[in-house]
Amino acid sequence: MQIPILKTMKKFPGGLMVVPLILGAILNTFFPNALLIGGFTEALFKNGATPLIAMFLCCMGAQISFNKAGPTLKKGFISLLTKFGMGAALCIVIGKLFGIGGILGITPMVWMSAFSSVNTGLYVALADQFGNKDDVGAGAIIALTGGAFFTMIALGASGLANIPFLSMAAVIIPVIVGFILGNLDEDMRKFLGQGQHALIPFFAFALGSNMDFASIIKAGLPGLLLGILVTLVTGLGSYFIHSILGNKTAVSAAVGSTGGNQLATPLVVATADATMKPFLVMATAQLATAIIVTAILCPLLVGFLDKRAKKQLATNEDESDTTKSQTIIAEKL
Repeated sequence: MQIPILKTMKKFPGGLMVVPLILGAILNTFFPNALLIGGFTEALFKNGATPLIAMFLCCMGAQISFNKAGPTLKKGFISLLTKFGMGAALCIVIGKLFGIGGILGITPMVWMSAFSSVNTGLYVALADQFGNKDDVGAGAIIALTGGAFFTMIALGASGLANIPFLSMAAVIIPVIVGFILGNLDEDMRKFLGQGQHALIPFFAFALGSNMDFASIIKAGLPGLLLGILVTLVTGLGSYFIHSILGNKTAVSAAVGSTGGNQLATPLVVATADATMKPFLVMATAQLATAIIVTAILCPLLVGFLDKRAKKQLATNEDESDTTKSQTIIAEKL
């Protein structure tokens, strides 16, 4: 008996990413040791997120054509600068007004980490469903939001002067390798393009298997509020900025999420600046909550905007047909 697993997942906005992530989180919540059996099982389903995402970035980089890179880079950098700008503004303002403790129980470090990062896998899954090749390729640029780099720049705190430029290179090198391979050989581009889609549900499950819904309860209302604000403020913010610049598409709101790798950011920052250590546990819980909440809300927002755009397009076409009909009748008379 055939079960339409793939078709069912695709019915949900970003389903290839969201469904496996939630399943992984459910498994880890109720059976936290189920995958801790070593071997290939643990390597793939528990610890596989990082290498799988690295391979995913390589496949994604191969789809960027040198001759057609302009629109891809433009979309990617607009989204990147939008996310960084919003996160940095919040971080600096909150830090200046309320100090290191922040507001609503959320420190400037957490505001920056949540607002400036993007769940790249979720973005590409949504871009693949609602956008085009340029939107998907833009994910290679958007992936630069991952890690503690931008958070450390915005904080400007004591002990954070040693900016980890190597960590930025570590993110972009797989993309560059894929870009080179794809542009040297068209067959290689097609070959790597096949892996791009297959990798999404696997690294999504691995990310989810390191989260648990107990984190939402632990982080409480601040973490939940953080996730909602990330989706609404950065998702809609990016959508309107792209619209102003001539790219009014629902997928531009797909950056309204928090990247899964941000869970490591509080530890990195606290290691560099000891004054952050008292906030480490709660910051990690709040970011885990934001990751889960945005993974659910962001696809819903993109789906809503896409339906709205299609409805508006249908209305405009009906009005155009009506106008043409009236013109034809008037000419006959």
